[in-house]
Amino acid sequence: MRSELVYAAGLRIENRFLLATAAMGAVHKLHISSMRTEDTINKVFVEVAHSDKFVAKLPEVVPPPAIEMVLITPAA
Repeated sequence: MRSELVYAAGLRIENRFLLATAAMGAVHKLHISSMRTEDTINKVFVEVAHSDKFVAKLPEVVPPPAIEMVLITPAA
């Protein structure tokens, strides 16, 4: 059942949004048009759950640049 596959993959990649993004990217690259999409998705989740090669990391957080003061002058 897919929920068990998602749970097992979620143990490897704890952030569910990162898991979904990684899974979508892998399915997009691995899918063969003659196969069912569901089978490809299941294979990706199995690979994530059981492979040491599949590594997904969050990007580093970069603080936004400082916002300069905006001077508002009344219209004369």
